[in-house]
Order: sequence, then C-alpha cells, then structure tokens
Amino acid sequence: MSWRKGDNIAGRPWRGRVRDYDLFKELTIGLVVVGLLVIGLSAIFSSPDDPGVTLKSWATAAPSDFVATATAELGGTSDTAGYGPPYNATPDATQKLGFIDLQALSGVRLPIDTANDFVINPLKTLPSPPPALAVWAAATADQQAKWAADYTTALAAAPNGDPAHVAGGNYGPVPALTLALLAMAGNGNLDGVLQNGGQPYNLDYTPTILFLGDGGYFPNLATTAHLTGDQWGVMNETGNTPGQSWLWLFSFFYQIQPFKSSPNADILVVSVMLLLSLALTVLPFIPGLRSIPRKIPVHRLIWKDYYGQR
Repeated sequence: MSWRKGDNIAGRPWRGRVRDYDLFKELTIGLVVVGLLVIGLSAIFSSPDDPGVTLKSWATAAPSDFVATATAELGGTSDTAGYGPPYNATPDATQKLGFIDLQALSGVRLPIDTANDFVINPLKTLPSPPPALAVWAAATADQQAKWAADYTTALAAAPNGDPAHVAGGNYGPVPALTLALLAMAGNGNLDGVLQNGGQPYNLDYTPTILFLGDGGYFPNLATTAHLTGDQWGVMNETGNTPGQSWLWLFSFFYQIQPFKSSPNADILVVSVMLLLSLALTVLPFIPGLRSIPRKIPVHRLIWKDYYGQR
C-alpha cells in the first residue's frame, strides 16, 4: 500500500511537500527495530522477579506474626473482621458520601467469618484435626473472645512476640489452634485449602490475600519494595521506581486535607476523580474552553508545512 502526501484528504488538496510513503515498509522496520531493542535491553537489564508471597512463606519467615494474626482472626479483631460490606456487617465500618452509604448498599456479597474461614474450617480438613477444635466449639462467643484477647495481649508482651515465650495464663484452646494452623501453613497445606473454594480449579485468591493483609509481614514487604502507593501513585514498580504516572492524581488527594484525615477518604477521592473525569469528557461542549485550540494554535506548529502554504 502506498500513499502520496499530495493525495486528497477530507476534500482538501495537500499543498505541502510531496514524497512517496510505503506504510508496510515503515511498519516492518519499526517492528524489527523496536523488537530488537526490547529483546536486547531485556537481556542486558532484565527486570525484578520476586517470588510470590504465600501463606507458607509467611509462616516460615515470620511465624510470630502469623500466630498473632491467626489469634486476631479468632477474636474477630483483625482488619478483615471489622471491614464491613462486602465481607461482613460490622456496624459503623462503612465509608459514606454525606448521607449516602454506597458500601452498605452493596450488601454482604462475600461473607467472611474470619475465625471459621481462616482458622477453624481449614483445621477441620486435616487428617487428624486438633482436639482443641472441640473445646473452641463448646465455648460461648464471649469466652472465645476473651481467650483470644488475653492471648493477643500475652503475645504482645512476649519477647519478639514469640509464642514460645508467652507468660502463663488461661488462653483456652487458642495457642493450640494457632500453632496447629502455623504448622499447616508451614507445610503448604493452608494455601491450597483457602484457595480451593470447593472447586477443582479456583482462581479466587481473596481469602488468602485478606489473611495476608491482616498481618504485618505482607505490608512490610510492600514497604520495603516501595509499593505502598505513597510516592507516585496507587502502585509503583518493584524498587524505588515510579510506576503508573497517570495514577499520581489519586495519590495526590490522599496527601492533602480534608482527604488525608477523613475516615471517608476513599469514597471522597473516588468522587472527586469521577467529577474531574466528567469535566474532561464534556470539555468540548463548554464555551470558552473549547475555543482554546483556536486561541493557542499549537497544531499550526505541528502541521507548519500545511499551514505555511495557506
């Protein structure tokens, strides 16, 4: 396919310089050059290839943090347990836009009971479930909460949060349950159970991600890799390198008032971005603003060959 610059475009003859142009030739050269550059630079510089974070790697690298998080799941004091919709109906957990509670309107679509879904039910899948499960099941909800709260306090007071150095106390079956879950995770069995979902093939990693996010190990990895979103945008590349620069505006609003200190920061920032996006969409219909290209004719500099002949 060939095209000459002198050909008629939109009914107007071209009066600038004329030369032959082979579209396929230019496209082929471009693909070859770019392909060689990509392959060459990839071979020279490569890219970060960090291994995936699993419950097994967490239990192996930070067992104390794993046990503390499992205890919080049992006691219903973790972030997931108090998140609200779509995971649970925790009172006053939602973010609101004025009197509009969009989070509550979604309802509890992905119900998660952290004690049962993250600890009790996985332990029941073991070939020899721990006897502590029966003790836990026989206790009242208040007694379960007290056991978990007391053990959480004891773990915080222990050197490095090590369960092996926890002071004596009445913690019920909580130490046995959390240590059994730690062993299950360390063997790699917990990852499969949480991700199974009762199906032979499952791509829903929500339970695993929520469990990981409730602990300190996973967020600490993100902080070390500069992936917490407090630099350029919601997500950065691994290492101290800016990621998607177009997300900077989202991150910007989180750094200023009133968004920075608002308990409804997420819904407020999203609402502002929607309004800005709407303004950008209707920009061609706004008198005055739509005339800026005519008043600031940058396009004439780009197509100077054409406009220079007029």
